[in-house]
This record gives sequence, structure tokens and C-alpha cells, in this order.
Amino acid sequence: MRRRSGGWLGGGTVHRFYSVVVFVVLASLDNVAIGLVPPLYEPISGALGVPQRLLGLVTAVSFLVSAVAAVGWAYVGDRSNRKRLLMVGTLIWAAGTGGSAYVGDYPTFLAAQLVAAVGLGAVGSVGFSVVTDLISPRRRGLVMSFWGLSQGVGTLAGTLTGGLLGATDWRRPFLLLTVVGLAATVAYLFTFDIQRGQSEPELAAVLDAGGEYDYRITRADLPRILARRTNRWLILQGLTAQAAFGSLVWLPVLFAERARAQGYSPTTAVVVGSVFATLFQLGGVLSIVGGLVGDALQRRTPSGRALVAAVGILAAVPFYLVLFFVPIRIDVPDGAGSGAVVRAVLASVVTEPTVGLSLLTAVLALALTSANSPNWFALIADVNPPEHRGTVYSLGNLVNGVGRAAGNGLVGVAFHALRAAFPPPLNYAVGLAAFQLFFLPTGIMYWLAARTSPRDIRAVHHLLHSRADRG
Repeated sequence: MRRRSGGWLGGGTVHRFYSVVVFVVLASLDNVAIGLVPPLYEPISGALGVPQRLLGLVTAVSFLVSAVAAVGWAYVGDRSNRKRLLMVGTLIWAAGTGGSAYVGDYPTFLAAQLVAAVGLGAVGSVGFSVVTDLISPRRRGLVMSFWGLSQGVGTLAGTLTGGLLGATDWRRPFLLLTVVGLAATVAYLFTFDIQRGQSEPELAAVLDAGGEYDYRITRADLPRILARRTNRWLILQGLTAQAAFGSLVWLPVLFAERARAQGYSPTTAVVVGSVFATLFQLGGVLSIVGGLVGDALQRRTPSGRALVAAVGILAAVPFYLVLFFVPIRIDVPDGAGSGAVVRAVLASVVTEPTVGLSLLTAVLALALTSANSPNWFALIADVNPPEHRGTVYSLGNLVNGVGRAAGNGLVGVAFHALRAAFPPPLNYAVGLAAFQLFFLPTGIMYWLAARTSPRDIRAVHHLLHSRADRG
């Protein structure tokens, strides 16, 4: 620890609140990008002259590239100015997204998406490090539920934007997202430059007295990070969890195929698939409940957050299986505008019992699995000192990216293989159901984290106390 040379510029309650809001909202951008492409698989494949499974490959590879890039962004961010890195990363992402709208062939589209993925890696990993310094440990679950919720909302926004805005012209959603990325860069300029460790009670007295937390990650710290047993479970669970979550980006395709099986035109089917998938992901809003429950139980036992995540993940599996197989009767005006189709789908929630049942099942499934997100974020902050958090998050995100890429890519292969035995849309339902079984080992790993986290949390508190005493 050392003395700071100057005072704060800003940093009041309003400034901090604005900064948290900006980072939470911008955390949704990577999921907007993820949700944008799948509803457009059919029109893009037609325009570029390639099969849809190759576009699934683009999404899968983008997951992986973004996750690998995030490790580098996070490591540099844990050593240097985080705001500058976020601005550079966002501009790179915007350039790749904008370029995607102007391509004329598949290789160029793939290249543009990979450029966007590199920049996108900075948004979550570096932003996470900043947000953990802006909030107190007692409220981490709640604030991280908004962080996770923003990502879910981003997926919804991407799915809906791709399906509605891109139904007649697939290039328009990419142009809109580029404008959002440029606006995000401007928003970064006015966020608060928070100190590392500013929210930690053990460091409050030293930092308030003018000290500065000058510890930075080094390569020698990487073995120590992996030596924390809770870190190992938090990182590894993403491999199986994201294999299941990654397969869910095909939800719009499942419901679009159901619409086509009932005789609807391809354009109407794309809109129907996007709207149904958006409705069925509304359960993610209840991640706030998962964060609040995690905070409350964590105050009673240091195993609380991990236990909440374990129970939520395991309890959700049966609801997912029901969701994919319950029959839905779709009654919308074929060939009508997007607005008329959206109104008809919304009305069917009340008028068609099968749609209402599907929506209830989906909300319950997603509400339970959404307990994973805020408690995972909060646990990473709880069991690691400030200078390690961005890197640990990015390592977890890397494994998440591998799992999500595998889930997204392999489920497309599974759909194709199952087609011989199960005609569409049943092949999509069977494939998606099989991939949700990956949630079972995920729940077990959270249970193991519940056993190791108390000791690792105590170790971090002891470390910060000793650094503050050396002040």
C-alpha cells in the first residue's frame, strides 16, 4: 500500500451509481451480439450461399475467440488503466460488427465476426473487475444479479432485434449495434475511475486516509490463483454449464421450425421463432431473486452462494425437458408485418393453453438456472483479492467460451444427425433436451465449491487485513 498523490475527482454517490449502471448495461452488449445472429441464420445463409450449420460454426468460434481474448484483456486490465482498455475494446467490437453488415461472402463475414469477438472480450472481463470495486461485499449478489440480468436482457434484445429488424434485411441489426457500440465508448468517458479494493471493508480506513492499493497481478500469481480450490470449481463448472446454455441459442430455430411445420412462410416463421424465444427467456429476470437469496444465505453461512447456485441448476433440468416437448399451437397471420405477428403471439399466451404452459415452464426453468449467474460473479470476488478478480473472471469466461462454443456448435451437428430418426422440429427438441443434461455435473461442482469456499474466503480476509496493517 502507498499514499496517493492527489484527491478524487468526482466519485460521489450519483457518480458511482452512474458508473455501475453504465457497466451493467454495457455488460449486455456481448450477449446482444450472441443473440443477434441465430435468428438470422436462414437469411444470412441464403445471402452468402452457405448452409446454416456453417453460421452456427461462426457463433461457436466467436464464443471461443472472445473468451481467449478476454484473458489477455483482463490480465492487462489487472495491471493498468481499465477505462482506456474498455474504450479500445469497445471500438474494436463496433468495427467488426459494422463490417459484418457490408460483407458479400462467408469468409469475410467470419473475419468480421472474429474482429468483433476480440474487442468484445474486453467488455465483460475488465468491466467485471471495475464493478466489484464499486460495490460492497454485502450487496455483491444483488448487484451481480443485475450484471447477469443485463446479459440475459442482452440475449433477449439480440434475439428480438435480429428476428424483427432483420426479417426483411439481415444487415440492419448489425448497423444498429455498431451505433450502440460507439455510444458506449462515449459513456465510458464519464465513468468513475474507482481504485482497486475500494469496496473492501479491510482496506477502507487506509484508502480513505489517502492510501492507494498498489498490488498488481504478476505471472507468479497464476499458480496461486489455480491453487484456490473454489476457483477450480468455479472455473470448471462453466465447461458443462455453458454447453447447456450454448445450445439454447437455437431456441429461435426450434420455434421457427415448429411454425414452418404448421405451414407458415419462412419470413413469418423467423419472426415467430424470435418472439417465442424472447418470451421464454423472461425467467432470467428472476436472477435478482437468486442474487438476493445468495446474499441473505451468505450472511448466514460462507457456503451460501454456492448452495443457492447448486440447487437452482439441478432443479431446473426437468423444466427444460418439459419445455422442449410440450406441443404448441401457433396461430398468427401468415405474411403479416412483424407488429401483427408479435401481437398474435402475445395474445396466444392467454388464448392458447399450450403456449401459456410453455411460457410458465420456461420461466421456471430460467428462473432456477439464473441463480447461477449472480452467485458465480459474487463468489469470484469473495474468494480472490482485487488484483486477481478480472483475470479469474476471464479464465472462467474462457472455459465458459469453450463450453458454450461446444454446446452451440455440437448441438447443430446433433440436430443434423438426429434428422434421420426424428423429422423437424422433433430433432431440435431431442437435441436440446440431451444437452440440458450437462447441468447435472454443473450442480455437483457448485456443491463442491460450497465445501471449499469458507476457507478461501477467510484466507482473502486475512490477506487484506495484513496488507492494510502494513498500510
